[in-house]
Amino acid sequence: MKESILHFVWQNKLFTAHQLTTTDGEQVEIIDVGRNNTDAGPDFFNAKVKIGDTVWAGNVEIHVNSSDWNRHNHQFDAAYDNVVLHVIHNADGEVYRTDGERIPQLKLIFPQHIEENYETLLSQKQWIACAGKINQIPSVFIQSWKNALLTERLEQKMNVIEQLLTATNQHWEEAFYITLARSFGFGTNSQAFESLAKSLPLSVLGKHKDNLFQLEALLFGQASLLPADNAVSYVVELRKEYDFLRSKFSLNPIDGSQWKLLRLRPDNFPHIRIAQFVSLIHSSSKMFSKIVEQPEIDFLKHLFVCEPSIFWDNHYLFDTESPRKNKNLGIQSVNSILINTVVPFLFCFASHKNDELLKDKALQILEQMPSEQNSVVTNWQNFGLTSNSAYDSQALLQLKKQYCDEKKCLRCRIGHKVLTL
Repeated sequence: MKESILHFVWQNKLFTAHQLTTTDGEQVEIIDVGRNNTDAGPDFFNAKVKIGDTVWAGNVEIHVNSSDWNRHNHQFDAAYDNVVLHVIHNADGEVYRTDGERIPQLKLIFPQHIEENYETLLSQKQWIACAGKINQIPSVFIQSWKNALLTERLEQKMNVIEQLLTATNQHWEEAFYITLARSFGFGTNSQAFESLAKSLPLSVLGKHKDNLFQLEALLFGQASLLPADNAVSYVVELRKEYDFLRSKFSLNPIDGSQWKLLRLRPDNFPHIRIAQFVSLIHSSSKMFSKIVEQPEIDFLKHLFVCEPSIFWDNHYLFDTESPRKNKNLGIQSVNSILINTVVPFLFCFASHKNDELLKDKALQILEQMPSEQNSVVTNWQNFGLTSNSAYDSQALLQLKKQYCDEKKCLRCRIGHKVLTL
């Protein structure tokens, strides 16, 4: 028996509710199981139970064995003095508060198949534990869970945004600029892009945003990607301009070894992504304010149209020429930026302003965008969970990463259904 099963049964009221008695034989009625506590202290706060003729309001602690109370030293901890009921699976002793007063104990009785289903889930080696039963869950129920999963995913992303806002003194444009830069790393070079943005304040770029050449000098120079021995006149001029601007603004470039090219397609080389990022900064100002003012899908897609300088038409790197090719930001890249940066920022801003309409518009952007295409989404579709939009795919990514991969079946609504089938 696992303690987590007892928590699950108690929280979801899956125990046998009639003829409950304490280990002393007193009749027990569960009025309110209380609020689950994820921090230190008793497992459930503010429960209400009737023992005999007396109604008790307080906390509930759950253990597999009565003796676990003493093994965890709760008998010496005043934080547990307000426990009104000790819920257990196996009664192997009495438990007491710090003042020596005995605490009533309830042996929890529940259907055996719940534990059996849980053990079956944990033993599964398939892509998801509930692979054999998920097709029995109604689609309406799954859609409701998707809605909650998406909100949960956005709230997690908001936590990262909140940290940036704190670091930038609540400067929304600066925080958005750093997050946007990170998104141009597309995973492999995200951390390097974030370091680059943090090393080069938006206020510095703003002084030269009308000059594409100076912006390239600043960003490539700060990225430590300007080759020292390249004799091409364009590169030589970039180095000279960067040296001047670096001295002017007392800039410190980042460590160039952060950038990764191994196994990247040329279109995803950091040089191309920086050139696209430069173009975006050059063509727009107060970008986040514009996004808030007009959070419409067509406007946003147009906003992220960016064309690097002509040098990059026939280069992927500074040192080597390549066949001429347009290096505009592709539609899949734009979609990724909208999904992972723009929507979370809109949602976070709307939460700060208590603007439910803007929240809805942020969610509508995801509903209007095509589903992401990756192995996780494909596998979900193989199990019958369709993904018709980015709204769906973001929810399914959250489900796989935060619940299935972590074997948190007891906290998953699908897992809850499977356990009680």
